[in-house]
Amino acid sequence: MGEAIGQVLGFAVGVAISPVPIIAVILMLFSRKAATNSVTFLIGWLVGLTVVSIVVLAIGLESSDGGDDAGGVVKIVIGALFLLLAVRQWRSRPADGEEPPMPAWMASIDDFTPVRAFGLAVLLSAVNPKNLGLTIAAAATIGAVGLDAGEEAVVVTVYVVLASLTLIVPVVGYLAARQRMAPALESMKAWLMRNNATVMAVLFAVLGSKVLGDGISLVSS
Repeated sequence: MGEAIGQVLGFAVGVAISPVPIIAVILMLFSRKAATNSVTFLIGWLVGLTVVSIVVLAIGLESSDGGDDAGGVVKIVIGALFLLLAVRQWRSRPADGEEPPMPAWMASIDDFTPVRAFGLAVLLSAVNPKNLGLTIAAAATIGAVGLDAGEEAVVVTVYVVLASLTLIVPVVGYLAARQRMAPALESMKAWLMRNNATVMAVLFAVLGSKVLGDGISLVSS
């Protein structure tokens, strides 16, 4: 089980370093329904990651022999997609001194209901290409180790919690010590909005290279 946890750490960090959901939850913490919407958003994020992991593991349990090759092909596809997204994000980064526009949905976060906050979190965790790809790769890695169902559940829980730390910490910290956390969160939000494209480009490039290499190793072994 320790081996599986070690192998999914990189994927969890890749999901955790996601500027858009961090910005979204910070905006919710400054909205009129800060407590309700931020907690609901966090729950939706956890549910999205968990459901994708469970589905991938279930599919893996039902697959036939040759799981290593199948997992390798999945990782090659995900890795190649990440490298393409890295190029796209790099090209879309704002010029020096240019202030990137805030997406329309971010501007309307102050009017979000808890249901809408939950739905947005599920989309960002389970449908967003980067997070979906990383969670699929993590679950495929867990399934390939040969753990029993209970051990898989523990590893998935560790993965989901680690992948959510960048949301758990702001939500819990802000609700517990609002005055202390507010300046730091405001500064973080501004930096992430300015550098979102660059951060994502570097992240996609690093993760894409790793996942692609892992997939090639599995297929060629």
